[in-house]
Amino acid sequence: MSRPPPGARTIDQILADRRRSLHRLPPAEAYDRWRAGSLIVDIRPAAQRAREGEVPGALIVERNVLEWRFDPAGEARLPEATGYDVEVIVLCSEGYTSSLAAASLHELGLTRATDVVGGFRAWREAGLPATGGGAEPAS
Repeated sequence: MSRPPPGARTIDQILADRRRSLHRLPPAEAYDRWRAGSLIVDIRPAAQRAREGEVPGALIVERNVLEWRFDPAGEARLPEATGYDVEVIVLCSEGYTSSLAAASLHELGLTRATDVVGGFRAWREAGLPATGGGAEPAS
Protein backbone atom coordinates (compact mmCIF):
# COMPACT_ATOMS: atom_id res chain seq x y z
CA MET A 1 0.00 0.00 0.00
CA SER A 2 1.36 3.38 -0.90
CA ARG A 3 1.39 6.36 1.37
CA PRO A 4 -1.85 8.39 1.32
CA PRO A 5 -1.65 11.89 -0.11
CA PRO A 6 -1.89 14.87 2.26
CA GLY A 7 -5.45 15.38 3.47
CA ALA A 8 -6.62 11.87 2.63
CA ARG A 9 -8.99 10.36 5.17
CA THR A 10 -10.43 6.89 5.66
CA ILE A 11 -14.09 6.19 4.99
CA ASP A 12 -14.54 5.65 8.74
CA GLN A 13 -13.26 9.18 9.40
CA ILE A 14 -15.52 10.64 6.71
CA LEU A 15 -18.53 8.73 8.03
CA ALA A 16 -17.92 9.89 11.61
CA ASP A 17 -17.57 13.48 10.41
CA ARG A 18 -20.82 13.35 8.42
CA ARG A 19 -22.74 11.74 11.26
CA ARG A 20 -21.88 14.65 13.57
CA SER A 21 -24.39 16.77 11.63
CA LEU A 22 -27.19 14.22 11.95
CA HIS A 23 -29.67 13.37 14.66
CA ARG A 24 -29.88 9.71 13.67
CA LEU A 25 -33.06 7.84 14.53
CA PRO A 26 -33.58 4.39 15.97
CA PRO A 27 -36.07 2.40 13.88
CA ALA A 28 -39.06 2.89 16.22
CA GLU A 29 -38.60 6.67 16.29
CA ALA A 30 -38.18 6.77 12.51
CA TYR A 31 -41.44 4.83 12.18
CA ASP A 32 -43.26 7.25 14.50
CA ARG A 33 -41.98 10.26 12.54
CA TRP A 34 -42.96 8.61 9.26
CA ARG A 35 -46.48 8.05 10.58
CA ALA A 36 -46.54 11.74 11.58
CA GLY A 37 -45.68 12.87 8.03
CA SER A 38 -41.95 12.56 7.50
CA LEU A 39 -40.70 10.85 4.35
CA ILE A 40 -38.98 7.47 4.51
CA VAL A 41 -36.71 7.28 1.47
CA ASP A 42 -35.23 3.89 0.62
CA ILE A 43 -32.00 4.36 -1.35
CA ARG A 44 -31.11 0.67 -1.79
CA PRO A 45 -30.77 -0.76 -5.30
CA ALA A 46 -33.66 -2.90 -6.61
CA ALA A 47 -31.73 -6.16 -6.19
CA GLN A 48 -31.04 -5.41 -2.54
CA ARG A 49 -34.68 -4.51 -1.88
CA ALA A 50 -35.77 -7.76 -3.55
CA ARG A 51 -33.36 -9.75 -1.41
CA GLU A 52 -33.99 -7.98 1.93
CA GLY A 53 -37.55 -6.67 1.63
CA GLU A 54 -39.10 -3.21 1.64
CA VAL A 55 -40.95 -0.77 3.84
CA PRO A 56 -44.45 -0.58 2.36
CA GLY A 57 -45.15 2.98 1.27
CA ALA A 58 -41.54 4.15 1.44
CA LEU A 59 -40.42 6.41 -1.37
CA ILE A 60 -37.87 4.59 -3.55
CA VAL A 61 -35.07 6.87 -4.74
CA GLU A 62 -31.88 5.03 -5.53
CA ARG A 63 -28.72 6.60 -4.17
CA ASN A 64 -27.29 7.72 -7.50
CA VAL A 65 -30.10 10.25 -8.07
CA LEU A 66 -31.04 11.25 -4.51
CA GLU A 67 -29.65 14.80 -4.54
CA TRP A 68 -31.26 15.60 -7.90
CA ARG A 69 -34.65 14.36 -6.70
CA PHE A 70 -34.58 16.29 -3.41
CA ASP A 71 -32.94 19.58 -4.38
CA PRO A 72 -35.79 22.07 -3.82
CA ALA A 73 -34.20 24.36 -6.43
CA GLY A 74 -33.62 21.62 -9.00
CA GLU A 75 -35.65 20.86 -12.09
CA ALA A 76 -35.51 17.08 -11.49
CA ARG A 77 -36.95 17.27 -7.98
CA LEU A 78 -39.80 15.02 -6.89
CA PRO A 79 -43.20 16.46 -5.93
CA GLU A 80 -42.37 15.40 -2.34
CA ALA A 81 -39.39 17.77 -2.35
CA THR A 82 -41.60 20.65 -1.34
CA GLY A 83 -38.94 22.77 0.32
CA TYR A 84 -36.01 22.93 2.66
CA ASP A 85 -38.03 22.02 5.76
CA VAL A 86 -39.04 18.51 4.62
CA GLU A 87 -37.92 15.82 7.03
CA VAL A 88 -36.33 13.09 4.94
CA ILE A 89 -35.42 9.87 6.73
CA VAL A 90 -32.99 7.94 4.55
CA LEU A 91 -32.91 4.16 4.72
CA CYS A 92 -30.22 1.84 3.40
CA SER A 93 -29.38 -1.73 4.34
CA GLU A 94 -27.30 -1.20 7.49
CA GLY A 95 -27.17 2.55 8.12
CA TYR A 96 -23.83 3.50 6.57
CA THR A 97 -24.65 4.71 3.06
CA SER A 98 -27.76 6.40 4.42
CA SER A 99 -25.67 8.54 6.77
CA LEU A 100 -23.55 9.79 3.89
CA ALA A 101 -26.69 10.40 1.82
CA ALA A 102 -28.47 12.31 4.60
CA ALA A 103 -25.38 14.47 5.15
CA SER A 104 -25.37 15.23 1.42
CA LEU A 105 -29.00 16.38 1.69
CA HIS A 106 -27.89 18.69 4.52
CA GLU A 107 -25.49 20.31 2.07
CA LEU A 108 -28.49 21.04 -0.18
CA GLY A 109 -30.14 22.81 2.75
CA LEU A 110 -32.44 20.00 3.91
CA THR A 111 -31.17 20.21 7.48
CA ARG A 112 -33.91 17.93 8.83
CA ALA A 113 -32.60 15.01 6.76
CA THR A 114 -31.39 12.06 8.79
CA ASP A 115 -31.16 8.29 8.63
CA VAL A 116 -32.09 5.12 10.50
CA VAL A 117 -29.53 3.61 12.85
CA GLY A 118 -28.93 0.07 11.62
CA GLY A 119 -30.84 0.65 8.38
CA PHE A 120 -33.48 -1.67 6.98
CA ARG A 121 -32.05 -4.66 8.79
CA ALA A 122 -32.62 -2.98 12.17
CA TRP A 123 -36.07 -1.80 10.99
CA ARG A 124 -37.07 -5.38 10.17
CA GLU A 125 -35.52 -6.75 13.40
CA ALA A 126 -37.60 -4.22 15.35
CA GLY A 127 -40.75 -5.79 13.90
CA LEU A 128 -41.75 -2.68 11.97
CA PRO A 129 -43.79 -2.96 8.76
CA ALA A 130 -41.86 -4.72 6.00
CA THR A 131 -42.80 -6.81 3.02
CA GLY A 132 -41.03 -9.21 0.70
CA GLY A 133 -37.47 -10.24 0.77
CA GLY A 134 -35.84 -13.54 0.15
CA ALA A 135 -35.31 -13.15 -3.59
CA GLU A 136 -32.18 -14.81 -4.86
CA PRO A 137 -29.54 -12.46 -6.20
CA ALA A 138 -29.44 -12.29 -10.00
CA SER A 139 -26.44 -14.07 -11.47
